Amino acid sequence: MKKQSKKRLLFQSDDIQILIQEDLYSEKFSRSNIIEAKSSFNLLFMLSPSIHLEAQDCSSHFLFKQNQYILHYSSQENVGELWSENQEVLKYLQIQIDYNYIFNLINPEANNESANILESMIKNNYIFLHKQTPPYMTVEMHMILEEIVSYSKKGVIQKLFVEAKIIKLLILIFEQFNEKNTFEETPKTPSMIKKFVDENYHKNIKVEEIGKLIGINQNKIRKEFKAQYHITVSDYISELRMLKAKKLIINKDIMIKEIAIECGYEYVQNFTRAFKKKFGVSPEKLRTL
Repeated sequence: MKKQSKKRLLFQSDDIQILIQEDLYSEKFSRSNIIEAKSSFNLLFMLSPSIHLEAQDCSSHFLFKQNQYILHYSSQENVGELWSENQEVLKYLQIQIDYNYIFNLINPEANNESANILESMIKNNYIFLHKQTPPYMTVEMHMILEEIVSYSKKGVIQKLFVEAKIIKLLILIFEQFNEKNTFEETPKTPSMIKKFVDENYHKNIKVEEIGKLIGINQNKIRKEFKAQYHITVSDYISELRMLKAKKLIINKDIMIKEIAIECGYEYVQNFTRAFKKKFGVSPEKLRTL
């Protein structure tokens, strides 16, 4: 069986280039080269386990875990080699941004905060969150990458969309590095999951899908979330949905079917069953009380 390796260009403009490396499967290990253009900032998101990176300009070698990332400034054109091990597929996403674009975006001449941010970026202070450990992607970062990869429109709409997402990514990175507690080497799984659920409970989400999206084993999600909050993820999702449903149900202009969809239920029957179990009365009956 031949190894199928694929590097795909997702977006390219005068200032930004986005590439994704996707191996379909691997016999031994996969290899790929990345090029950092002169005077460019490069966001590199590791989407598969055990990725080795060797920077040829300084002969530095790094081993990344899945869901880690770095923000690296390159003053000259650099070439790096990435490879996987133990028959793992190789998957990563590279966002390359021109220096002048970042300079105009941050505008370091405006105030000291902007100047300090740009200086930190140039000095590559956004490579290690603490000690020698690269930062982990947050749930929001995962979602943004998913949106970028799946976005289908082209032209000026795509350009505006991509630039908006990159700005959001940079904001999340700056916030992550500004957090006071930066000494844990692993992400706070329960709080990550809670934040994700709080923002997405109205969608048709399941624990399995959450695990795939943020790269955390679903059994770990269930165990650590319940230990922290004394409720299962599924029950917490149901609680949020029912609280929202109870607020919407008093508005008789909204159909029950619309409320079900708004609360993340694909089928009205499932919504009605959950509502009656929670409040002891059906949604239709509650409206007549």
